[in-house]
Amino acid sequence: MSAPLAYLNGRFLPQSAACLPLNDAGFVMGATVTDLCRTFRFRLFRWADHLRRFRHGCESARVPQPLSDDKLTSVAERLVEHNRAFLPPDVDLAVVVFATPGVVGYYLGEPGGAGDASPTLGMHTFPLPFRRYRRLFEEGATLAVPGVRHVPRACVDPRIKQRSRLHWWLAENEVRAQTPTAMALLLDPDGHVTETAAANFLIVMDGVVVSPPATAILGGISLQVTRELCRQLEVGFAERSLAVADCVAADEAMLTSTPFGLAPVRQLEERTFAAPGPVSARLMCAWNDVAGLDIGGQILAAP
Repeated sequence: MSAPLAYLNGRFLPQSAACLPLNDAGFVMGATVTDLCRTFRFRLFRWADHLRRFRHGCESARVPQPLSDDKLTSVAERLVEHNRAFLPPDVDLAVVVFATPGVVGYYLGEPGGAGDASPTLGMHTFPLPFRRYRRLFEEGATLAVPGVRHVPRACVDPRIKQRSRLHWWLAENEVRAQTPTAMALLLDPDGHVTETAAANFLIVMDGVVVSPPATAILGGISLQVTRELCRQLEVGFAERSLAVADCVAADEAMLTSTPFGLAPVRQLEERTFAAPGPVSARLMCAWNDVAGLDIGGQILAAP
């Protein structure tokens, strides 16, 4: 086929033809569990971990997921192998998998309600938008704390990667109205720091990398890798609740996420950090070793 492929409900089809019906519960109820994995030189990175998180999210959100891990893996590998042919060799792919409870019949005048139909399952790829991350490696991230708070854990488990993201839309628009280049760093209802829309947040205090508690944030695969790298480099790693004041007083701050691995934070509210600081720089080098390429260099070299 002379066009990129996607996978939807058991079929490979041209990506341009992969569409959901208007009454899919992903639209009607915002009930979509998802995950995103990237490639390095067109090889899936930590796919098994992403798949494990996706399956756990489906179970927690009560979205049925009948396909085996082997089947999902074969779909992902076929999409990467086919779709890479449409890209230059210095680009890499994001692979997105998603699941919804399926169609809600009565929203189009058909029989059935929410959960009565077969679940929807899709997978597609897109070229990683390296220009979007260039600023992170040129000067570091700028973060601001909006008035919008994270959805309470009692309502939606933050460890589920899902698409009910109106609060993120509102938070990002709030901070960008003041600082166009800023990303929103959300607090939970008790005023503790959580994460950004696209990345886990870390600080460095007295040489120790500190993360918000795992129960309060998405279980980032890149966060997991960063924790492993800290162990290899004999850098301390800890979890604890963080107030904004703790983060502003830190020695360094970082973001970690699938598309870019790890990148420094330059500014949080009124505080400016070295970007990168010494611990961030060591971890970024270790990330390059794990990836088998210079992640920042790949991003900065993109047109």
